[in-house]
Amino acid sequence: MTGARGYIGSVMTRFLADEGYDVTGVDLDLYHRCRFPSGELEFSPWDAREATPEDFEGYDAVVHLAALSNDPLGDLDPSLTYRINHDATIHCARLAKAAGVKRFVFASSCSLYGAASGQELLDETAPMSPVTPYAETKVTGEKALSELADDDFSPTYLRNATVYGPSPALRLDIVVNDLCATAVATGEVLLRSDGQAWRPQVHVTDVARAVVAVLQADREVVHDEAFNIGRSDDNLKVLEIAELVADAVPGSRITFSGESGNDPRSYRVDFSKAASVLGFKPRWTVAEGIGELVAWFRDGGISTDDFTRYRRLAEIKRLMAEGRLSEDLRWV
Repeated sequence: MTGARGYIGSVMTRFLADEGYDVTGVDLDLYHRCRFPSGELEFSPWDAREATPEDFEGYDAVVHLAALSNDPLGDLDPSLTYRINHDATIHCARLAKAAGVKRFVFASSCSLYGAASGQELLDETAPMSPVTPYAETKVTGEKALSELADDDFSPTYLRNATVYGPSPALRLDIVVNDLCATAVATGEVLLRSDGQAWRPQVHVTDVARAVVAVLQADREVVHDEAFNIGRSDDNLKVLEIAELVADAVPGSRITFSGESGNDPRSYRVDFSKAASVLGFKPRWTVAEGIGELVAWFRDGGISTDDFTRYRRLAEIKRLMAEGRLSEDLRWV
């Protein structure tokens, strides 16, 4: 599993191990200081850009999570985002295929649907309209992986909704986590946009369950196939999510920062294919996940003093300022 120490990978590695899989996790580990409630882990970084054929020998499947993982971070250097999210993905896939790996599960994203009207549900055949470098690399990654697909190599593309939920590698630059942490720490549910954009959501453990569903499925079911991962009922406007958070934190109130108005990243997604083909249905609702997060943040003592630690772009800039990370995101 690449990206095994990231926000999703930290949860998924344990989940797959509990399901009986023998998992080897590798990661560049840019966020080893971003542990919640607290702590910093020792690490031995692995860079997907420098992967070797030997890295993939003897494995049945690769779950590829490694990427610059959100839109603000992707905008830091779009060309670097392309080199890491696209070039390194295809580099790893080619090496895996040459090593005889049969399955390659690619963590794609519903963000590739990008600027949509929000008036209709988008299934896996819908047009892709990415509006950020991050989303563009998910589009190009899927297309390039599809060109590698053959009788001996089966890529599958999981187009995850916006992920939320507790993880040892906490992120506060994703909407549900951000709103919950801010509400617990300050009593305000702070919206940076007008809240009218549609944004489907999925719990981090449900993403791990979706990967298990793919690994357990017959090859012909998942070969060169894309699946939207999430719940239809959790196609929500950001303002609706804020209202759920305000309900879960008594005394809190919704406020608007005025930083931006309408968010062009707006889409509603059809998740029925994963249910009908894989038999996969998420177990968590957003309302349940918000309750879980609120309790977790209260128990862990979330503080505004630590917020920048859990925002990926801020952590990258801090490592660069300290001289520990180069401009092309290599350890120095």
